[in-house]
Amino acid sequence: METDTELVERWSAGEQRAGELIFERHYGCISRFFYNKVNPNAVPDLVQKTFLRCIEKFAGKRPETTFKNYLFGVARMILLEHFRRLRRHEDRLDPLVVSAVDLAPSPGSILGRRQEVQLMLQALRRLPIDYQIVLELYFWEKLRAAAVAEIIGVPEGTARSRIRRARQLFAAEVEALTTDPDLRSSTVGGVEEWVAQVRAALSD
Repeated sequence: METDTELVERWSAGEQRAGELIFERHYGCISRFFYNKVNPNAVPDLVQKTFLRCIEKFAGKRPETTFKNYLFGVARMILLEHFRRLRRHEDRLDPLVVSAVDLAPSPGSILGRRQEVQLMLQALRRLPIDYQIVLELYFWEKLRAAAVAEIIGVPEGTARSRIRRARQLFAAEVEALTTDPDLRSSTVGGVEEWVAQVRAALSD
């Protein structure tokens, strides 16, 4: 199997099939990245912009990173650009303060079967954007702290601190969203199970 770097080089040289292969290989994870942050109608355009930005930058500069990590880093930049366009009246957007709930209508959910899943998604959207990103990368994509650090552009120790803080904020948001102690406990305690359900559904 060809590596991502080989496919990107062929794509940048004009080989359409190589671009199709790299898109198929990573479409699921980038679609999941945008899923719980923006209006569903905006997701296809943001995914396309992410891949096009990557082909322009990755092939030319050959950064010392994996293509997947680079792709997530570009997706984060595309997301922040999208949110800044939504806040035209304000110049500054702090991803450690502002949440997806502050910036965009709540996306429709494809997972109405379990209360815990719905509660988890709502709580994630109420986190400041970068805390939502690190928690979803850590749980949904199973990335280690070093990869998360690379994607968001901070030292690994800072990424570890943000993951811990994101988990604390997530638990606090779950507590604020429901008065049912059993639902609260099962959502926070079973977050990996509910994340697995979301990942599986978004991969269909």
